[in-house]
Amino acid sequence: MYAVIETGGKQYRVTPGDVIHVETVAGDKGAEVVFDRVLAVAPDGGTIVAGEAASSARVRGTIKSQTRGEKIIVFKFKRKKQYRRTQGHRQNRTAVEITGITQ
Repeated sequence: MYAVIETGGKQYRVTPGDVIHVETVAGDKGAEVVFDRVLAVAPDGGTIVAGEAASSARVRGTIKSQTRGEKIIVFKFKRKKQYRRTQGHRQNRTAVEITGITQ
C-alpha cells in the first residue's frame, strides 16, 4: 500500500516505514504528525483511488528529527561593473517516519 501526499508545496510517494525529509513541520522529536492532504491511495489490490475518493484518507507519521539541509551558494555577478554578491542558504527540514495509511 502506498499514498501520494502533498506537504510544503511538494508531493511525496510514501509507504509505511519510509523516512521522508519534508519542509519544516511544527513539533518536537517523537511527536505524531497527520498529513490530511492525500492526493492518491493505492491499496494492495492495485486499484488507485484519487481525487474526492482519496480526500478522506490520512497518513500518520512520527517526527524523527528537525534538521537543516545542505548549504546552497547563491552567486550574483555582472561583468564589467565590479558587481559580485555571494550568499549562502540552508533550508530547515523535518525527517518524518511514516507509520500508517488509513482510508
